[in-house]
Amino acid sequence: MMGHSHAVSGALLFAGTAPYLPPVLLHTHLSPQEILMGTVLCAGAALLPDLDHHDGTIANFLGPVSKMLCRFVAFVSGGHRHATHSLFFIAFMTAGTWAGVAYLGRPFTLGMCFFLLALAVRALNLCPPGHGFHAWGTNVALAALGTAAIDKFIPSAPGWLPYAIGLGCLAHLLGDSITKQGAPWLWPLRTRYEIVLIKSSGNKLETEILTPLMGAGTIALLWFTVLSPHPLH
Repeated sequence: MMGHSHAVSGALLFAGTAPYLPPVLLHTHLSPQEILMGTVLCAGAALLPDLDHHDGTIANFLGPVSKMLCRFVAFVSGGHRHATHSLFFIAFMTAGTWAGVAYLGRPFTLGMCFFLLALAVRALNLCPPGHGFHAWGTNVALAALGTAAIDKFIPSAPGWLPYAIGLGCLAHLLGDSITKQGAPWLWPLRTRYEIVLIKSSGNKLETEILTPLMGAGTIALLWFTVLSPHPLH
């Protein structure tokens, strides 16, 4: 799947589960502001597994810095669609985020928010296309503005942030599993799991049907749970 589709799938999964799973898994109810923030951050988190793709769309979302990061991740993970496309990576990112929030505090939280926002802005095509400074510079500026806004509302130690990141990574794996080559969910085992619905990335089924439906679903869920004058509880 394309980056745009992954991001929208992450947003949909968070918006759909936020009113129900956090009370069960985290023993906390998310406020409307937290659901909105989590939806956007989960959209960015849905791009994290593709940090192993140094030539992908998001490889340049932070300019030369992200280019080097993606090359490093690709090297240590075994290349595209290997370690980062597995249950191990979901657990690693979830546990790592929890540790960062718990032990490093607000600087880590805001840094992670900036990183995820930069991914989301790039994937959702909210910055100019291309790999030059005009593209990634705008991306950085928009992510910084978004982080400054989130700083006013996000808790000092958001217990739901690891949940949002793990859920975003899960959304990515689910998306890749409906394409050719699938995903090695049980890495380091090499078996790839797939149910091929999308035969080629960027085809009409993905871009004209699935992604618009996921986007509309996300908006509808947010309306009924957060944005409506009388949201559902």
